Amino acid sequence: MKYGEWVRSWLEYKIRPTTKQWTYNRYEILEKRHILPELGEMDIDDLTPFILQKFIVALSEKGLSASTVNIIISVLKNSLDSAVRFGVAETQYADKIIRPKSVEKQVVCFTKEEQKKIETYILEKRTPRLYGIMLCLYSGIRLGELLALKWEDLNLSDGLLTVSKSCHDSWENGVYTKVTGTPKTPSSVRLIPLPFRLLPYLADARSKSDSQYIVSHDCPQGEKVRSYQKMFETLLKRLHIEHKGFHSLRHTFATRALECGMDVKSLSEILGHKNPTVTLNRYVHSLLEHKQNMMNRLGEMLP
Repeated sequence: MKYGEWVRSWLEYKIRPTTKQWTYNRYEILEKRHILPELGEMDIDDLTPFILQKFIVALSEKGLSASTVNIIISVLKNSLDSAVRFGVAETQYADKIIRPKSVEKQVVCFTKEEQKKIETYILEKRTPRLYGIMLCLYSGIRLGELLALKWEDLNLSDGLLTVSKSCHDSWENGVYTKVTGTPKTPSSVRLIPLPFRLLPYLADARSKSDSQYIVSHDCPQGEKVRSYQKMFETLLKRLHIEHKGFHSLRHTFATRALECGMDVKSLSEILGHKNPTVTLNRYVHSLLEHKQNMMNRLGEMLP
């Protein structure tokens, strides 16, 4: 059997029924863009360790990130494992592939001055759509989690936010549609206490909203990821702030929380990390200014 024929069947009958739609869509895109053009016409039993390794090296040389290449390796390994399990192939060699080393992305967050600039603009405009940015700055939720939030997830009386859903954009029939499902990981389901000073602004947005979604922008199904990202990029340009991805709001929240003295265990639970070690490894390098201040305080002991 040709590998391309098998991997399409594997996606349809193994991956689609057992994983999130987002995972299936991503695997399908990687299959069409990278796997099928090079390996699709090869017999599945001809995928030797050398051929697979040569394919992976070529992907890296094309400029694909290590994380993307590693996902492609996972697709190869899982699909070939299934092929052996179902008797389609005699053996598989994907587990012999040498993976490229992943480099931890540098945490990028907004400076205190930039954050103040963003917040001042939002509070002056009092546009309910913009309050989603404030919510991310003071809760650390991801963009997909933000746009999946409904008003029923927000308890204004107690100042509690329930995160139990996430969403993403899916390209279907030539248009982007919003797909809502469970969050990234089981630990991403969480209850977040919000700062009380943020609640009046959310109450104001609630009073002006005729949508079930906290961020809707006149969309019955809530705002789409791409449109909200573009709005955020436009906002940064208007404020003459250097471009940073939307995820930088989450990094900014985590950095400010640590600077304020929040313990890592609490921060880890608020961010929805699997354990505090993940939080420490990701944010321990982002506190240079805080470290300098602490060292200078220590230095005050010098005569």
